Amino acid sequence: MQDEPIDPFNGDPADPAAGLEDDTGDDELDPLTESERQDVLEDLSDLEIYQALLSPTGVRGLVIECEDCHEPHFFDWDLLRGNLRHLLTSGKPRVHEPAYDPDPDHYVTWEYARGYADGVHDTLAEGTEDPKDGPAA
Repeated sequence: MQDEPIDPFNGDPADPAAGLEDDTGDDELDPLTESERQDVLEDLSDLEIYQALLSPTGVRGLVIECEDCHEPHFFDWDLLRGNLRHLLTSGKPRVHEPAYDPDPDHYVTWEYARGYADGVHDTLAEGTEDPKDGPAA
């Protein structure tokens, strides 16, 4: 099974993105620091949790405010996972474009997903407390 979406232009001489990822050294990025690698690994782990919790409610992925173009970018779960894995292995983000006509009602922010997961965790934790102990004073 492939982790990333298949490139429909792979091997096509008329590929509109040809040359965008040329490694000429001009845009050479430093490899990820250990801290940055850890952040990406944590994001991947969080993404699994968010998808498991939110997909059944109709959420298709996350929306991220792009720091470069200041527009919201809508990523489905698999595409975002593939982008994070690419960043982890290559040390550089993929070239991206906003999704075509996404339905914003099907996407949430990282912050919303994190809050939702925290709420589920807290609710489950409350359900495991021993009622005879009562609330902590």
